[in-house]
Amino acid sequence: MRLAILDIGSHAAQLVVVEGSARGPLRPVRAIKRPLRLEGYIECDGTIGGAGVRRTVNGVTRVLAEARRCDIDGFYAFVTAAIRDAPNRDDVLDRIDGAVGIRPQFLSGAQEAHLTYLAVRSWSGRQAGPLLSLDIGGGSTELAFGSDAEPSLTLSLPLGTRLLTRGFLIGDPPSLPERAGLRRHIRACLAEVRDPLLREGGPRRVIGSSKTFKQLARIAGAGPQRHRPWAQRPLSRDSVRATVGRLACLSARERTRLRGVAPSRARQLLAGAMIAEATMTEFGIDQLEVSPWALREGVALHHISHLSDPAVTVPLTPLRFPTQREPIATTRLRT
Repeated sequence: MRLAILDIGSHAAQLVVVEGSARGPLRPVRAIKRPLRLEGYIECDGTIGGAGVRRTVNGVTRVLAEARRCDIDGFYAFVTAAIRDAPNRDDVLDRIDGAVGIRPQFLSGAQEAHLTYLAVRSWSGRQAGPLLSLDIGGGSTELAFGSDAEPSLTLSLPLGTRLLTRGFLIGDPPSLPERAGLRRHIRACLAEVRDPLLREGGPRRVIGSSKTFKQLARIAGAGPQRHRPWAQRPLSRDSVRATVGRLACLSARERTRLRGVAPSRARQLLAGAMIAEATMTEFGIDQLEVSPWALREGVALHHISHLSDPAVTVPLTPLRFPTQREPIATTRLRT
């Protein structure tokens, strides 16, 4: 079976095509990505401005136009926190639907944590023992813990790199008081969930699956994951702490000179590194591993599980993949 999963976030519209079955692992077939860079188009109340909506529609349009070359058996499309939590979410979804004939769905933070856990456990091996997954996004941070195929605890915290950068790290580079205020805020959020998580027992393995962790691993000296996708990429708390100190002294432009740091993510990377450091410190994590699999792969694995066991609840509904019977028009960008 060949599945396509479209993930529409603040940074990009990304589609992955994978092959898999209940008896075998997922195999990546193709990845298509179009940058959106919505950060500059999100207003103070979270509303996505008109130019940001047009960028989103055009990005999705172009991804799907390219994906039509693939032979696809199943299709899912969803938006993440930037659009899911926007006051004008329905308008954005309506505009996408009008342009390409699909209406993306959205997941709760707990559902995202659950699906990400499925992905990282499958990637790390089903016999990995007690496992904690961490995913730092633009609007929230998801944590999930479990000793079996399904997590026993899922948490979604309001610790997103976009939100925290906008709310705390105003300077470029941010001042010491700004960083201190953000550090206190992160620790206060983590303190609320520390006891419930630790009551579940200590994890044998901790896996970070977001772009933040991938960039931190690259800064620490790891090679590009695309060259060796199954290789273990450890990331220590000491290296994260050192990276936080390094990033704090650099402007967003200067951070782009570091290995693996994309210009679109440079400004938010310090907030992500601070979330990672505080989480590792609060939960006593000396080292974690960085996984190339995350939410999109989790959606695919959950779909396959549903086919083999109809009792499995599917949080997303399969969509009809747009055909070429009608041309897709792009909207002229006005920024």
